[in-house]
Amino acid sequence: MFFLIIRRAVVTGSNQGIGFGTVTLLASEGVKVVLTALDEKRGLEAIEKLKDYGFSDLVVYHQLDVTDPIALLSLPILSKPNLGNSISCTYDVNNAGIGGTFVDPEAFKAAAAAGMAEECVKINYYGAKKMTEAFLPLLQLSDSPRVSNITSGGGQFMI
Repeated sequence: MFFLIIRRAVVTGSNQGIGFGTVTLLASEGVKVVLTALDEKRGLEAIEKLKDYGFSDLVVYHQLDVTDPIALLSLPILSKPNLGNSISCTYDVNNAGIGGTFVDPEAFKAAAAAGMAEECVKINYYGAKKMTEAFLPLLQLSDSPRVSNITSGGGQFMI
């Protein structure tokens, strides 16, 4: 008897850089991927580029702000048709984030006063946490679920 295993993924902040590379790698391995991005224009441009690579049947776009609780709660439901008939999800890749590196203590104080530190934590920490919580029920239905939190050095504060 032959069983076809379809793997599915959602990658946040995946219209460029590491996230885009992750989507490309997953799609090249036959994984159905929901590419998410905050900016709709950039997300659709990324999808077009992936279609040029031959991944039109494997990758779809969904606009997502990881700080929006309603969007995070609705994403698993909206993703089900795009991920295929099964309601499980194999991979949750949390890549969305903003840079927050400061070397100068005065620049850090100015950014903190302007709310930059709070915004960085809201997106880089709570965004990934809430995304994982939203997808946990679908991940638990998979035989081999994976959660990956990806960041570059830009997501840290240094004084």
